[in-house]
Amino acid sequence: MKKIIILLAFVTMQTALFAQGTWKLDKMHSSLKFTVTHLSVSDVDGNFKDFDVTITTTKADFSDAKFNLTANVASINTDNDMRDADLKSDKFFNAAVNPTLTFVSTGITKTKPNHYKLTGNLTMHGVTKAVTMDLWYRGTIVNPMSKANDAGFQLTGIVKRTDFNLAASYPDAMISDEITIKADGEFGAAK
Repeated sequence: MKKIIILLAFVTMQTALFAQGTWKLDKMHSSLKFTVTHLSVSDVDGNFKDFDVTITTTKADFSDAKFNLTANVASINTDNDMRDADLKSDKFFNAAVNPTLTFVSTGITKTKPNHYKLTGNLTMHGVTKAVTMDLWYRGTIVNPMSKANDAGFQLTGIVKRTDFNLAASYPDAMISDEITIKADGEFGAAK
């Protein structure tokens, strides 16, 4: 019995240590995606190929985590070169003037085990607005390859493009006002 109590204490202590500090994005195992509806009948998916996220926390369950994301707008990709060029133009993101998209969290609220509401300031197309997203903390493990600590998260939510003056001349029936966001991130504890 004594051995079990010591083992549980050790595991609890190790779990607490997993989360503390700064966590860096493993870009190879992460994605930042979006979906819009075209002509009210077809979903079009895209992603940002070049983005980075840093997490800082002091708690094992990440309940005080702070997220900082930056995406390179010129890395937008919808698997269609003509559409990608259009999205980078002044008709949409205007990447020449607004080269980055950023999200800086301002609060996190636990809704149930490993699930949170993450609030923060999203800056897109030169406009900053407060948004709230759903965050799922998928757990922390010791990576069997690197022997380092890894944590996983999934972020989902909806933002309105008109809130950011993005493609404001296009009606909702042509391009949906609502943009669905889905980001999956694997993070390693910074050394």
